[in-house]
Amino acid sequence: MADVARRAGVSAKTVSNVLSGYPYIRESTRARVLAAVDDLGYEINVTARILRSGRSGLIGLAVPELGQPYFGELADEILAAARRHGLHVLIQPTGFTREGELGALREPRRRLVDGLVFSPAALDQSDAHLLENLDYPLVLLGEQMFSRHVDHVTMHNVEGVRAATDLLLDVGRRSIAAIGMLHATTAGSAALRYLGYREALGARGIAVDERLLGWADDGWHRANGARAMAAVLDSGVEVDGVVAFNDALALGAMFELQVRGRSIPGDVAVVGFDDIEDARYSVPALTTVDPGRREIADVAVDLLRARLDEVPGATRRPPVLHVADLRLVERESTPARAS
Repeated sequence: MADVARRAGVSAKTVSNVLSGYPYIRESTRARVLAAVDDLGYEINVTARILRSGRSGLIGLAVPELGQPYFGELADEILAAARRHGLHVLIQPTGFTREGELGALREPRRRLVDGLVFSPAALDQSDAHLLENLDYPLVLLGEQMFSRHVDHVTMHNVEGVRAATDLLLDVGRRSIAAIGMLHATTAGSAALRYLGYREALGARGIAVDERLLGWADDGWHRANGARAMAAVLDSGVEVDGVVAFNDALALGAMFELQVRGRSIPGDVAVVGFDDIEDARYSVPALTTVDPGRREIADVAVDLLRARLDEVPGATRRPPVLHVADLRLVERESTPARAS
């Protein structure tokens, strides 16, 4: 590092800040340091760093998969938040499997990771004891499990889908399909989002018609949204609105509706959930629920950073439960509400 500093004409501390991703460095200085690193073939000795400071500067992010747009975009937000704290991120897709998620909980000490942001999908509340007595900081995401022992950042699932369903009811839709139902779970996002759908209908005196439930047991992807929409339409039930439990399902449902000659929003109005980038560029642009993905990422990394900065032996602050704000983003896939 001293050699790099001499070559770049800066201090060793500046070299350290550049290599740690510290954001408040002049771009010209950063460029000189990185050029010197390349010229000299310098590599960080992670083992030496850990022996000196007890930290690697790495945090882990365990998510079910990156192929689902929400998780891919969440990972981008986590990476950006980590850079602002001078941290690097090791991403581990767990494949929606119990084995993958248990492996993620074992990885931090094996992979020199200081802490973990963990979004489980296969583990459930009966596994909450696994989060007790961990020897590293952990921030839990999502709704699959809760623990009073760790910091937790989540979203308004029930309220988000209720708002989406209310929007459709407000514009006169009464035969509203719910796309994204899962047979195998009684907890997590699917159950909570279905509850929001039921609550919105119930408040208007409308019973749930099971023919309007679109099942997506193979995952919340576009193809499964199209298949679920096809099954609902093939049942012969009238459909004038769709609430999809994520945007990928909504995009698949819109594809199937358009293939069958249904206009959107004229014949069928559609609302998704997640506000992924594709929602802004679909035809028509998709109305959706923004669950606060950036806020979730920022707060999760802030909480993890704060845990990493805690002084050993000092009184530990109680775990935090943070629920991100939601926003209904109205676009072209739903008619405008009367003012």
